[in-house]
Amino acid sequence: MPRFAANLTTMYNELPFLERFGAAALDGFEAVECQFPYEHASARIRDELDRHGLQMVLINAPAGDLAAGERGVAALPGRQEEFRRGVDLAIEYAHALGCPRVHLLAGLVRRESERVAQREAYVDNLAWAAQRLGDHGLEALIEPINPRDFPGYLLNTQADAHAIVERIGAPNLKVQMDFYHCQVMEGDLSTKLRRHLTGIGHVQIAGVPHRHEPDLGEIHYPWLFALLDELRYPGWVGCEYRPRAGTSAGLGWLRALRER
Repeated sequence: MPRFAANLTTMYNELPFLERFGAAALDGFEAVECQFPYEHASARIRDELDRHGLQMVLINAPAGDLAAGERGVAALPGRQEEFRRGVDLAIEYAHALGCPRVHLLAGLVRRESERVAQREAYVDNLAWAAQRLGDHGLEALIEPINPRDFPGYLLNTQADAHAIVERIGAPNLKVQMDFYHCQVMEGDLSTKLRRHLTGIGHVQIAGVPHRHEPDLGEIHYPWLFALLDELRYPGWVGCEYRPRAGTSAGLGWLRALRER
Protein backbone atom coordinates (compact mmCIF):
# COMPACT_ATOMS: atom_id res chain seq x y z
CA MET A 1 0.00 0.00 0.00
CA PRO A 2 1.34 3.48 -0.80
CA ARG A 3 2.22 5.83 2.02
CA PHE A 4 -0.41 8.57 2.35
CA ALA A 5 0.05 12.11 3.66
CA ALA A 6 -2.88 14.28 4.71
CA ASN A 7 -2.96 17.69 3.07
CA LEU A 8 -3.79 20.01 5.95
CA THR A 9 -4.78 22.87 3.67
CA THR A 10 -7.64 20.99 2.04
CA MET A 11 -8.46 18.40 4.75
CA TYR A 12 -9.69 18.90 8.33
CA ASN A 13 -11.00 22.35 7.49
CA GLU A 14 -13.57 21.90 10.23
CA LEU A 15 -10.69 22.62 12.65
CA PRO A 16 -8.24 25.52 13.12
CA PHE A 17 -5.00 24.84 11.28
CA LEU A 18 -2.84 23.93 14.27
CA GLU A 19 -5.46 21.45 15.50
CA ARG A 20 -5.43 19.55 12.22
CA PHE A 21 -2.14 17.82 13.01
CA GLY A 22 -3.61 15.96 15.97
CA ALA A 23 -6.71 15.04 14.02
CA ALA A 24 -4.61 13.61 11.18
CA ALA A 25 -2.54 11.58 13.62
CA LEU A 26 -5.69 10.20 15.26
CA ASP A 27 -6.82 9.02 11.83
CA GLY A 28 -3.57 7.10 11.42
CA PHE A 29 -1.60 9.44 9.17
CA GLU A 30 2.15 9.44 9.73
CA ALA A 31 2.83 12.34 7.37
CA VAL A 32 1.22 15.61 6.34
CA GLU A 33 1.70 18.30 3.72
CA CYS A 34 0.36 21.82 3.41
CA GLN A 35 0.31 24.48 0.75
CA PHE A 36 1.36 27.66 2.54
CA PRO A 37 2.45 27.40 6.18
CA TYR A 38 3.63 31.00 6.44
CA GLU A 39 0.75 32.40 8.49
CA HIS A 40 2.06 30.42 11.46
CA ALA A 41 5.46 30.50 13.13
CA SER A 42 7.52 27.52 12.04
CA ALA A 43 8.24 26.68 15.69
CA ARG A 44 4.52 26.30 16.42
CA ILE A 45 4.09 23.97 13.46
CA ARG A 46 7.16 21.97 14.45
CA ASP A 47 5.73 21.57 17.94
CA GLU A 48 2.59 20.02 16.46
CA LEU A 49 4.60 17.70 14.22
CA ASP A 50 6.70 16.52 17.15
CA ARG A 51 3.76 16.22 19.53
CA HIS A 52 1.91 13.91 17.17
CA GLY A 53 4.82 12.05 15.60
CA LEU A 54 4.21 13.43 12.12
CA GLN A 55 6.51 14.19 9.20
CA MET A 56 5.98 17.21 6.95
CA VAL A 57 6.66 15.98 3.42
CA LEU A 58 5.77 18.96 1.21
CA ILE A 59 5.24 22.71 1.35
CA ASN A 60 4.79 25.31 -1.38
CA ALA A 61 7.01 28.33 -1.74
CA PRO A 62 5.14 31.66 -1.47
CA ALA A 63 3.08 32.23 -4.61
CA GLY A 64 2.37 35.94 -4.84
CA ASP A 65 -0.95 37.57 -3.97
CA LEU A 66 -3.28 34.59 -3.75
CA ALA A 67 -6.24 36.76 -2.74
CA ALA A 68 -5.82 38.72 -5.97
CA GLY A 69 -5.80 35.53 -8.01
CA GLU A 70 -2.06 35.04 -8.43
CA ARG A 71 -0.87 31.43 -8.56
CA GLY A 72 2.89 31.75 -8.38
CA VAL A 73 5.50 34.23 -9.59
CA ALA A 74 8.20 31.97 -11.04
CA ALA A 75 7.03 32.69 -14.59
CA LEU A 76 6.44 36.40 -14.14
CA PRO A 77 9.20 38.59 -15.63
CA GLY A 78 10.13 41.43 -13.32
CA ARG A 79 9.29 39.45 -10.16
CA GLN A 80 12.62 37.64 -9.86
CA GLU A 81 13.61 39.20 -6.54
CA GLU A 82 10.23 38.40 -5.02
CA PHE A 83 10.54 34.83 -6.24
CA ARG A 84 14.01 34.47 -4.72
CA ARG A 85 12.90 35.89 -1.39
CA GLY A 86 10.05 33.40 -1.40
CA VAL A 87 12.39 30.49 -2.07
CA ASP A 88 14.63 31.58 0.78
CA LEU A 89 11.63 31.80 3.12
CA ALA A 90 10.54 28.33 2.01
CA ILE A 91 14.02 27.03 2.77
CA GLU A 92 13.80 28.46 6.30
CA TYR A 93 10.46 26.73 6.88
CA ALA A 94 11.54 23.49 5.23
CA HIS A 95 14.55 23.22 7.53
CA ALA A 96 12.55 24.14 10.61
CA LEU A 97 9.85 21.59 9.77
CA GLY A 98 12.14 18.81 8.55
CA CYS A 99 10.43 18.97 5.16
CA PRO A 100 12.50 17.59 2.24
CA ARG A 101 10.75 19.16 -0.75
CA VAL A 102 9.33 22.49 -1.92
CA HIS A 103 6.82 23.06 -4.73
CA LEU A 104 7.46 26.13 -6.90
CA LEU A 105 4.29 27.44 -8.54
CA ALA A 106 4.70 28.87 -12.03
CA GLY A 107 1.95 31.47 -12.19
CA LEU A 108 -0.49 32.59 -14.86
CA VAL A 109 0.15 33.61 -18.46
CA ARG A 110 -0.57 37.33 -18.52
CA ARG A 111 -1.15 37.53 -22.29
CA GLU A 112 -0.71 34.85 -24.92
CA SER A 113 1.82 37.04 -26.70
CA GLU A 114 3.97 36.85 -23.55
CA ARG A 115 3.89 33.07 -23.14
CA VAL A 116 7.35 32.46 -24.64
CA ALA A 117 8.97 35.19 -22.55
CA GLN A 118 7.26 33.92 -19.42
CA ARG A 119 8.41 30.37 -20.09
CA GLU A 120 12.00 31.57 -20.39
CA ALA A 121 11.68 33.50 -17.13
CA TYR A 122 10.25 30.35 -15.56
CA VAL A 123 13.16 28.21 -16.72
CA ASP A 124 15.71 30.76 -15.50
CA ASN A 125 14.04 31.04 -12.10
CA LEU A 126 13.72 27.28 -11.73
CA ALA A 127 17.39 26.76 -12.54
CA TRP A 128 18.34 29.24 -9.82
CA ALA A 129 15.86 27.76 -7.34
CA ALA A 130 16.93 24.17 -7.96
CA GLN A 131 20.54 25.16 -7.27
CA ARG A 132 19.57 27.11 -4.17
CA LEU A 133 17.39 24.33 -2.78
CA GLY A 134 19.99 21.73 -3.67
CA ASP A 135 22.62 23.64 -1.73
CA HIS A 136 20.36 23.17 1.30
CA GLY A 137 19.72 19.49 0.65
CA LEU A 138 16.16 20.05 -0.57
CA GLU A 139 14.19 18.84 -3.58
CA ALA A 140 12.46 21.31 -5.93
CA LEU A 141 9.14 20.34 -7.49
CA ILE A 142 7.05 21.71 -10.35
CA GLU A 143 3.45 20.65 -10.97
CA PRO A 144 1.30 20.69 -14.10
CA ILE A 145 -2.09 22.16 -13.13
CA ASN A 146 -5.23 21.97 -15.22
CA PRO A 147 -6.61 25.22 -16.67
CA ARG A 148 -10.18 24.40 -15.66
CA ASP A 149 -9.28 25.00 -12.01
CA PHE A 150 -6.55 27.57 -12.65
CA PRO A 151 -7.36 29.30 -15.97
CA GLY A 152 -4.21 30.57 -17.62
CA TYR A 153 -1.75 28.53 -15.55
CA LEU A 154 1.51 28.27 -17.48
CA LEU A 155 2.30 24.58 -16.93
CA ASN A 156 -0.43 22.08 -17.84
CA THR A 157 0.95 18.72 -18.99
CA GLN A 158 3.25 16.04 -17.70
CA ALA A 159 5.26 16.02 -20.93
CA ASP A 160 5.90 19.77 -20.74
CA ALA A 161 6.95 19.57 -17.09
CA HIS A 162 9.38 16.74 -17.71
CA ALA A 163 10.79 18.54 -20.75
CA ILE A 164 11.54 21.57 -18.57
CA VAL A 165 13.18 19.36 -15.95
CA GLU A 166 15.31 17.72 -18.62
CA ARG A 167 16.31 21.10 -20.05
CA ILE A 168 17.47 22.41 -16.68
CA GLY A 169 19.20 19.18 -15.77
CA ALA A 170 19.30 19.68 -12.00
CA PRO A 171 19.28 16.33 -10.16
CA ASN A 172 17.03 17.64 -7.38
CA LEU A 173 14.36 19.11 -9.72
CA LYS A 174 11.40 16.76 -10.06
CA VAL A 175 7.77 16.77 -11.19
CA GLN A 176 4.81 16.61 -8.84
CA MET A 177 2.22 14.32 -10.45
CA ASP A 178 -1.27 15.14 -9.21
CA PHE A 179 -3.56 12.47 -10.66
CA TYR A 180 -6.51 14.85 -10.37
CA HIS A 181 -4.94 17.56 -12.53
CA CYS A 182 -3.52 15.01 -14.96
CA GLN A 183 -6.88 13.29 -15.47
CA VAL A 184 -8.72 16.57 -16.02
CA MET A 185 -6.09 17.79 -18.48
CA GLU A 186 -4.96 14.71 -20.38
CA GLY A 187 -5.88 11.31 -18.88
CA ASP A 188 -3.94 8.08 -19.61
CA LEU A 189 -2.66 8.13 -16.05
CA SER A 190 -1.05 4.71 -15.77
CA THR A 191 0.94 5.15 -18.99
CA LYS A 192 2.21 8.55 -17.88
CA LEU A 193 3.12 7.21 -14.47
CA ARG A 194 5.14 4.39 -16.00
CA ARG A 195 6.80 6.70 -18.54
CA HIS A 196 7.84 9.39 -16.10
CA LEU A 197 8.30 7.47 -12.84
CA THR A 198 11.97 8.28 -12.34
CA GLY A 199 11.30 11.99 -12.73
CA ILE A 200 8.35 12.10 -10.32
CA GLY A 201 9.16 13.46 -6.88
CA HIS A 202 5.69 13.47 -5.34
CA VAL A 203 2.19 12.18 -6.11
CA GLN A 204 -1.16 13.68 -5.12
CA ILE A 205 -4.72 12.38 -5.41
CA ALA A 206 -8.33 13.53 -5.50
CA GLY A 207 -11.53 12.32 -7.10
CA VAL A 208 -12.53 13.64 -10.51
CA PRO A 209 -14.47 15.75 -11.41
CA HIS A 210 -15.25 17.40 -8.06
CA ARG A 211 -11.91 16.98 -6.22
CA HIS A 212 -13.47 15.05 -3.35
CA GLU A 213 -12.32 11.75 -1.81
CA PRO A 214 -10.69 9.28 -4.20
CA ASP A 215 -13.48 6.72 -3.77
CA LEU A 216 -15.90 8.49 -6.11
CA GLY A 217 -15.53 9.64 -9.69
CA GLU A 218 -13.97 8.63 -12.95
CA ILE A 219 -10.52 7.58 -11.67
CA HIS A 220 -10.24 3.97 -10.47
CA TYR A 221 -7.79 4.61 -7.68
CA PRO A 222 -7.38 1.00 -6.49
CA TRP A 223 -5.75 0.29 -9.87
CA LEU A 224 -3.37 3.24 -9.50
CA PHE A 225 -2.48 2.38 -5.90
CA ALA A 226 -1.64 -1.16 -6.97
CA LEU A 227 0.42 0.21 -9.85
CA LEU A 228 2.36 2.50 -7.51
CA ASP A 229 3.20 -0.59 -5.44
CA GLU A 230 4.11 -2.58 -8.53
CA LEU A 231 6.45 0.17 -9.71
CA ARG A 232 7.89 0.50 -6.21
CA TYR A 233 7.21 4.21 -6.05
CA PRO A 234 9.26 5.29 -3.02
CA GLY A 235 7.57 8.57 -2.14
CA TRP A 236 4.45 9.80 -0.44
CA VAL A 237 0.95 10.21 -1.87
CA GLY A 238 -0.56 13.50 -0.80
CA CYS A 239 -4.32 13.56 -0.21
CA GLU A 240 -5.02 16.99 -1.65
CA TYR A 241 -8.78 16.72 -1.86
CA ARG A 242 -11.81 18.53 -0.46
CA PRO A 243 -13.83 16.18 1.78
CA ARG A 244 -17.48 15.88 0.87
CA ALA A 245 -18.47 16.15 4.54
CA GLY A 246 -16.34 15.60 7.64
CA THR A 247 -12.75 14.65 6.91
CA SER A 248 -12.58 11.65 9.25
CA ALA A 249 -15.97 10.38 8.13
CA GLY A 250 -14.75 10.41 4.54
CA LEU A 251 -11.71 8.21 5.17
CA GLY A 252 -13.52 4.93 4.53
CA TRP A 253 -11.44 4.47 1.37
CA LEU A 254 -8.23 4.57 3.43
CA ARG A 255 -9.54 2.32 6.18
CA ALA A 256 -10.51 -0.25 3.56
CA LEU A 257 -6.98 -0.17 2.12
CA ARG A 258 -5.43 -0.65 5.55
CA GLU A 259 -7.63 -3.66 6.27
CA ARG A 260 -6.48 -5.59 3.19
